[in-house]
Amino acid sequence: MKIIGHRGARGEAPENTLGGFQYIHDLGIRAVEFDVRQLKDDELIIMHDDNFLRTTGVEQALYPLKSTELDTYNQAHIWMDWAKQVTPTLKQSLQIMQDFQHIEVEVKAVETEAQAEKLTLELQRQLQGFEHNAVITSFDLKIHHALKQQGTQFKQGLLIEKDIGERAIEQALDLNCVQIGWMDQLAHDDIIKKTQAAQLNISVWTVNDIERAKHLRELGVQGLITDFPKMMQIALQQKQ
Repeated sequence: MKIIGHRGARGEAPENTLGGFQYIHDLGIRAVEFDVRQLKDDELIIMHDDNFLRTTGVEQALYPLKSTELDTYNQAHIWMDWAKQVTPTLKQSLQIMQDFQHIEVEVKAVETEAQAEKLTLELQRQLQGFEHNAVITSFDLKIHHALKQQGTQFKQGLLIEKDIGERAIEQALDLNCVQIGWMDQLAHDDIIKKTQAAQLNISVWTVNDIERAKHLRELGVQGLITDFPKMMQIALQQKQ
């Protein structure tokens, strides 16, 4: 079971930052999950929220900005021991991940099919060379439909946060997904076994409890997405 750093390592380092990605790299962990959004100048950047308030303390919507205007906002705002961390681009982030074995690229929801098409085309262009270790994940079916229509060479993962049971498996297969990302509260033993029977890989998010992590490992889950990768690495006594 891979230990996958959630937004880098959001419980141990500033989330979705170059510093956070370097932090898990230095731990020897080679699996990561992060969030992608597209700005109005078409640049792909790494950020979970569509507003800077939670992570930087500044009330500012993301989408009115260009990628050249991100340096003002310190993503390490609440991390007193960290130097300033600005919102990184996907291109910058991938430089740290050249030797990563597993990269879960979560595409945040978009409003229109046209936005989905534009974003996914640019994403696939920037991910060239990562075809074997990247999985493009999303809750947004528009993203998955765009990838399917484009005949993507990249693996897709459907993220599930609603209790729709086996319908999630049907959806994933219909969208040509090879993976389901189950919210931990929905990842009971029965649905995990049914997902495995459909020959879909499984990531479970977000798991910060050690005993729960051990149980999921026993079930044969492929990926454990956690805010505390160092803690899990020590507790599970495993390297990547």
